[in-house]
Amino acid sequence: MEGMSRPVVLVVDDEPDLVELVSLTLSRMNLDTAAAGDLAGARELLGARHFDLCLTDMRLPDGDGLELVAWIGEHKPLVPVAVISAHGNVESAVRALKLGAFDFVSKPLDLGVLRKLVASAIRLAERDGDMTVRGPRLIGQSPVMEALRQMIARVARSQAPVHISGESGTGKELVARLIHDSGSRAEGPFVPVNCGAIPTELMESEFFGYKRGSFTGAVADSKGLIQSAEGGTLFLDEVADLPLHMQVKLLRVIQEKTVRPIGEAREVPVDVRILSATHKDLAALVRESRFREDLYYRIDVIEMRVPSLRERADDIPDLAEAIVRRLSRRMGVEAPAIGDSALAVLKAHSFPGNVRELENVLERALTLCVTDTIEAANIQVRAPLPEPQPEAPVVSPGGTPAAPAVGGGALGEQLDSIERDAIVKALEQTRYNKTAAAKLLGMTFRALRYRIKKLGIE
Repeated sequence: MEGMSRPVVLVVDDEPDLVELVSLTLSRMNLDTAAAGDLAGARELLGARHFDLCLTDMRLPDGDGLELVAWIGEHKPLVPVAVISAHGNVESAVRALKLGAFDFVSKPLDLGVLRKLVASAIRLAERDGDMTVRGPRLIGQSPVMEALRQMIARVARSQAPVHISGESGTGKELVARLIHDSGSRAEGPFVPVNCGAIPTELMESEFFGYKRGSFTGAVADSKGLIQSAEGGTLFLDEVADLPLHMQVKLLRVIQEKTVRPIGEAREVPVDVRILSATHKDLAALVRESRFREDLYYRIDVIEMRVPSLRERADDIPDLAEAIVRRLSRRMGVEAPAIGDSALAVLKAHSFPGNVRELENVLERALTLCVTDTIEAANIQVRAPLPEPQPEAPVVSPGGTPAAPAVGGGALGEQLDSIERDAIVKALEQTRYNKTAAAKLLGMTFRALRYRIKKLGIE
């Protein structure tokens, strides 16, 4: 019966021994195989029949495996294609991923890694071209949101690392979850990690885990965050906050697909997709030597940008209605309507904190509202924090710039007052979440904690 036919994999390689090894491995997975020794034969077979997956070597007698990746992307976009690259030739693998390859595997073949890759690709092929975005609803019908949905659907069909950029509060983690839920790893775990919230001295043990007795206090084996994401997705939020020594270790995880727990003598294979995000400009950090260039090119194989709320102001009514309904359910009250005057105030605001700020504003409005409709009087939006202004030089009576006063005096007290107000507003806006407030103010958590203590803010 046709519906019971086994999935078929096309293996493109000019080494008969490797083709035989792959075919035998796949037959044990209840898969059929066909083989081609060059680009021409592969194109002919792909044009003549249906395949659920194509595995191609990088080096072929009549061309490059990248040519086949590009050809499949143009003529057979629903067929996942994975490349077999020489060990250490990660640059070619990254180029293949940028061209649309599903994933890559290095020679000599690790059959365990190969089986996981093939199983993941077959699950994707079984969706038969379904490009639906699954998971939490992405609210908004503006053109930029429609483009974002289409991008999510496309990258969900790949295993390539994706870097999600955008301002704080735009919903970068939501986008990462949608990529995970819409792809072949949806049944696996989604492990989000805030790279800026883990103390530097604990990062290695948190990410890689450790063996019992490897250091004082290691009383039992512990699985790290990377291994916890086995078969699923590891989401590195605020990846720009990773210290340089951890960037080197993460680079090896991406290149070799292995981890070495602290105290372990050997590396352990891992099957994890890496998604990352930050509100900072990674390219600028690379230029300033604050982020490794090689890691930047590994995690930024595909870049997605989440639009700010200012770019999709027409979505504010739909977003506001959904947020008010959710907050009302949480508070156990009937959801009020949102009046036109309130919507006008919301649409006129620039929302530097984006959707997160909108949610905070509506939570205050819901608390203040005593009728069945939220009106403009219930909407309390805060003015954006003032931009720092360059100070004009103080000129001495002799016409030369005067040396700055030591100690600050009254000016120092004024600056402290301005800083205190800005921190208090940021804390109120983030519901006293210091990590979020630090991001909003553009400073580190430790710097904010120091300023709070210095300025005597309770």
